[in-house]
Parts: sequence; structure tokens; C-alpha cells
Amino acid sequence: MSALPPASVAQPVRLRTRPRRSLVVSFGLVAAIVVVGVIALGTGAIYVAPLDVVRTLFGNGSRITNYAVLDLRLPRVLIALMVGAALGMSGAVFQSLSRNPLGSPDIIGFNYGAATGGLLVILVFGGSPGTVSAGALVGGLATALLVYVLAWQRGVLGMRLVLTGIGISAILQAVNFYLIVNAGVADVARATVWLTGSLNNLGWTQLWPTSIALVVLVPALLFGVRWLEMLAMGDEVARGLGVPVEGARVYLLVSGTAACAVATAAAGPIAFVALVAPQLAKRLTRSYGARLLPAAWMGAFLVLAADFATQRIGGALPVGVATGALGGVYLAWLLWRKS
Repeated sequence: MSALPPASVAQPVRLRTRPRRSLVVSFGLVAAIVVVGVIALGTGAIYVAPLDVVRTLFGNGSRITNYAVLDLRLPRVLIALMVGAALGMSGAVFQSLSRNPLGSPDIIGFNYGAATGGLLVILVFGGSPGTVSAGALVGGLATALLVYVLAWQRGVLGMRLVLTGIGISAILQAVNFYLIVNAGVADVARATVWLTGSLNNLGWTQLWPTSIALVVLVPALLFGVRWLEMLAMGDEVARGLGVPVEGARVYLLVSGTAACAVATAAAGPIAFVALVAPQLAKRLTRSYGARLLPAAWMGAFLVLAADFATQRIGGALPVGVATGALGGVYLAWLLWRKS
């Protein structure tokens, strides 16, 4: 009779992953993004048929279609995709770190920290769009650091991180309201549109800084996926598998916050995408742990579809109005399911 292995010997752990289903879901979401993107590029005051949109994108358009598709609409569509992807990946990181479906930047205050940084630049310093982006990035990272320090108690537990973030977000909302109430009328109008989350009046100038930042951040986030999978099983198990738990958590916290702050800097704090996109992606893939790429595609699709819907319904209506309505319905359903 063979002896049983000693309890101290670590046994291999198999994660319940469904790579084939995740790949199928990702291809489906990319196909949906392409369809909605082509329709969005062709719809507006100057209508362009879908086939003409495709021809224009491949360099065979006319003077009018080049102006309508490439100059007017393509930057907005690309920014919508990048902002949505960044929010989806950021939400997936924080929900996995906190092991809580409510652990998204919207709920735990990092969006509000980025909003406070942007508002300070707009209302106090009267900064340009570039400095507003820098202020949002600094505000988001400072908020993440503050939440992490306050949530620390021989490590950071998921529920403690969520509850600390909710408290900090309430304080930051009060600070934001104070800044708006004490500002001039012109600055308040500009700040209100930015706070709602809007893609209006964005062009190639705003596209390049966002794309450069994501070229750095997306590989950094994908590099940390292996740690996320192990941290989801608990700190002791992760340590047994050789993960530097607190170092990995800080790395993921900083990179996830930076992705959220970059999205906020580009288009303002677009509500609930970081909460909803990872959850929908996880339900479609039926997989355990963080699925960053499906969450990114889902976030990109949600922001693009919401922006297209607001343009058709309300003209210059900010995209944050549509995502806020969608997220509110989803949050109510999620709370009802978890009750």
C-alpha cells in the first residue's frame, strides 16, 4: 500500500478556466464592436453607407467621406473603444483583488479621486485639457494610495478595501460639490459636462495621449494576470505558490488605478462601465478568476454602443448618462440577486 503524500507538500492547483469559450466570446465581442463602429462612423449629418465607410477606412474614400469618417467621427469612436477597454480591465482587476462584485473603481472611490484631481485643475487652476488629464491621473493614484493605507491591517482584505473606498468616495463627492458650488458659471458648465463623462468635441489631439498611455498600461495589466488568478484563491495559497502577495497587490492596484485614471482623464468619469463590463464578461465566459481581455472588449462595446445611442437620442447628450442608467439597473439587479 503506497504512502500518502505529507500534508506539507504543496499539491498542484488547477484553475477552472475555459480558454476556448473566452476566445469565442472575445471574437463575438470584437465582431459586435466592428458592426457598431461601422454604423457609428456612417451615421450623422453626413450619412455614409456601411460599404463606403469600409472603403474609406481602407483609403478608397471620396473627399466627403474622408472628412466625415476620418476627420469627424473616427477619433471619437477610437477614444470610446480605448476608454471602455481601460475601464473594463480596471474593473476586472479590482473585482478580482477584492473578491467582490462591487469592488470596482466606481464604488471604491478611485473614479471620484480622478474626478477631484480634474476638477481642481479646471475650477481652481483653470488648466488646459492636457493638465486636466494629468490632474485626473494624479488624483486617481493618490486616492488609491490613501484607500490602500487606510484599509491596511496586516494585509488588505477585500471587504475592508471596498468599505474604506466607499467612505473615501463619499468624502470626495462632498469635495467635488464644494468645488462646483464655489466656482464661476462658465467653469461650472465645463466641469459639469466633464463630470458626467462625455466624448463630445474629442478629436485626434485627445486620442494620442490616451493611446500612448494604454500602450504602456495594457501589457502591464496582462503581466499581472497570473498573480490575480493566484490571489483569488487566498493569500496563504498564493504565498505557497510563490507569489509576493503584498508586492503583487500594490502592483495591480497601481496599474489598475492608472488605467481607470487614464480613461477618466480622456473622457471624464464615465459611470458603471468598470462595474458592469467585467461581470457581463465573466457571465458570458463562465470562467473563474479575472478575464481581462473579455472585460476589455465588453467595456469597449458598452461605451461605444452607449455613445452611439446618446447621439441618436439626445444629440450632444453625454455618454455617461446612458452608462449611468444601464449601470443603475444592473446594480439593482445584482443587489437583488445577492440579497
